[in-house]
Amino acid sequence: QLLPTRVEPSNNKNHRITPHNSLPPSSMAPTHPANRRIGALATHVEAPKREVDIEDIARFSWPDEKKSPKAVAPMGMQRSAIQINGCGDCGGQDGLKVSPVAAPPPAAARTPLDSLKWPLDKPVSQPRIRTAEQFIESLRGRNLRVIILGKMVSEFVDHPLVWPSVNCMAETYRIALDNPDVGSAVGFSGYRMSRFLHVAETAQDLVMQSMMQRELGRRTGSCFQRCVGQDATNAMWGTTYDIDQKHGTKYHQRFQKFIAMAQSENLVLGGAMTDAKGDRTKNCVNQEEKDVYVHVHSRKPDGTLILRGSKLHQTGVLNSHWMIIMPGQRLDAEEKDFAVACAIPVDAKGITYIYGRQSCDLRAMEGSEIDQGNAMYGGQEALVAFEDVEVPPEYVFMDGEYEFAQNLVERFTAYHRRSYICKAGLGDVMLGASAVVADYNGISKASHVKDKLIEIAYLNENIAGTALAASYGGQAMPAGNFLPDVLMANICKHNVTKFPYEIARLSQDLAGGLMVTLPADKEWENEVASKLLEKLLKGKKGVTVENRRRIMRLIENMTMGRNAVGYLTESLHGAGSPQAQRVLIQRLMDLETKKKAAKRLAGIKD
Repeated sequence: QLLPTRVEPSNNKNHRITPHNSLPPSSMAPTHPANRRIGALATHVEAPKREVDIEDIARFSWPDEKKSPKAVAPMGMQRSAIQINGCGDCGGQDGLKVSPVAAPPPAAARTPLDSLKWPLDKPVSQPRIRTAEQFIESLRGRNLRVIILGKMVSEFVDHPLVWPSVNCMAETYRIALDNPDVGSAVGFSGYRMSRFLHVAETAQDLVMQSMMQRELGRRTGSCFQRCVGQDATNAMWGTTYDIDQKHGTKYHQRFQKFIAMAQSENLVLGGAMTDAKGDRTKNCVNQEEKDVYVHVHSRKPDGTLILRGSKLHQTGVLNSHWMIIMPGQRLDAEEKDFAVACAIPVDAKGITYIYGRQSCDLRAMEGSEIDQGNAMYGGQEALVAFEDVEVPPEYVFMDGEYEFAQNLVERFTAYHRRSYICKAGLGDVMLGASAVVADYNGISKASHVKDKLIEIAYLNENIAGTALAASYGGQAMPAGNFLPDVLMANICKHNVTKFPYEIARLSQDLAGGLMVTLPADKEWENEVASKLLEKLLKGKKGVTVENRRRIMRLIENMTMGRNAVGYLTESLHGAGSPQAQRVLIQRLMDLETKKKAAKRLAGIKD
């Protein structure tokens, strides 16, 4: 029975729709129009974050029979938007075929995830790794084969080039304790772990992922390196199930066990999709050097796979405990050996990691905190080479089912392109830094400065809005987990390929040329230079020269320095370069339907 609802505050100061049993008995009947209307609304949209009259919104969207909605929408909502769109699943008011009142949806068939969901009334367990300190300690003593600046480094955690990325990923554990509603979730395993390990059971779970990602971007001003693993987990969940349905394999059962293990320990899972690719005019089989793609080199009698190959641009891989290996493109029958998906521990024998460079990264080795711009947090990428790496059968989730490679890639990119809401978190930092530097420069009241700040906010919220639209529009897959709206996910990522660059330009405009000509921090150690610099670099009265330097170095760090890797170039090429999004937008924009709508209004009859 659907119950009338009201808005109640939750612990995280947001609001949620919850049953309210104190309403008049006449409204409790399941066939009552208000009951149906509110139930349908509660199923499809999240409650606003402030007190509103849910009944008014519901009546406006789905009026009672023989009644019309009032001319003015509640809370200033645009009437046309509600009438045309309705809710994401219903397709608008035109989709309500039986009556203007939304009927309760039919019960859906149970899925693998439905049968695994942890009951709300059961006790929840705590995982092995809970705190940032425990996570950092878990990275030590693994004796990885890592090469940094030409030297073999087995213990990398405290290396000055690597530490900011370790601390940045540790923030994903801190947020889980500081704000558990956002940063953590209860998995089907019954453990409360990082939300990055959660298989999305509802569209609201997708929304909470987005909220967490933006907040972490705001906290760190950098890439916190866990989105790929989160999105690989959700993409693999559905794909393994689909393969089993066609081929009778046991991949999904294996994947369930693997994720349950990761949840129970609260591990970091990295996702490895991008191959080195070699000559891109040739497919995998015809490459001169076969190891530019990960592939099955041989098999043992017990089903163990022997892998060779490489993955590029692997974000946060050293800070991960396991990698989920996936094919990175559509494959044909002759490329069956490249159609492999599996889980591999980061410290497995036969793996070599070659650390990637970042702009201005050596400043971390010079000893100056100010000159780094953001000394606390940074990103991490590495090239990963696989040389006869053994994968036991229990960790193999695709082996030769080449026809599912493209589906896996497209599902992963739907999740991952929506995950670029993290850039809105970094954009929040850019907006704040731009406002601070304008104030320090004494120009904050100029009209053109205010307009530039408005433009930054406008661009940044476009990124966030399209990501949230993709999450809110999520739909259940046959395996039970929810997939974001694919069109909106691609529009979000396409925005990200452009807007951060414009935000960076505006921020540099407000900072001025001193951002790139500012003397080094060491110059303040020289008595003569220090006196001159303190005298000549003063800005607005009451602002110290040091604070002016700090904010300029932060902007430099995010637009030209090591965190520009995550904010700019990764925005352009991560999860596929711009043309990849345009291909999917063209496929999904449903041009014929729009043409028919235009012809109908124009009175054209073909």
